[in-house]
Amino acid sequence: MNNQPPPEHLRHKPFTPLDQPRELVLACPSFKSQVNLSRIVRLAGCVAAEKIIVCGSTKVDPNIARDGMKQVVIERRRTLLPVLKKLKQLNYRLVGLEQTDRSSGLFDYSFERRTALVIGHERLGITAEELAVVDDVIEIPVYGMPFSYNVVTATTMAVYEYCRQFPSG
Repeated sequence: MNNQPPPEHLRHKPFTPLDQPRELVLACPSFKSQVNLSRIVRLAGCVAAEKIIVCGSTKVDPNIARDGMKQVVIERRRTLLPVLKKLKQLNYRLVGLEQTDRSSGLFDYSFERRTALVIGHERLGITAEELAVVDDVIEIPVYGMPFSYNVVTATTMAVYEYCRQFPSG
């Protein structure tokens, strides 16, 4: 029997550097919830997303976003539609995260490295005008009630899948 204490675990180890910058933009509508926006900023910082485009005047809570506010560029715009058209001109693949009759399942979707993930409003989702501009629409399967995930949970799952497909940037 070994009487030695177990080795200590290293907590909060340094982040893993990427081989190249991550070409992922998160395009967000005007959120109702400061908490949702702040959590998405934290997520973007953790995955080293290129930037977040945020519409409206919802504030970011630095206690929730933590160092994400320092790690990612946060660009404020009045509305999302002109931003999406500009991103398309810059050769981003516009991928809407929404449940539609033409959406593909997240597990079957192959992201392009240069992706702008278009996130829907907490209650209203992605507008019809925005859906008309995106290149692809993906959804996350739901196996029970309610019919959809919280916007931050869904965004986290989609971003994780993107990072799984491009682990080094």
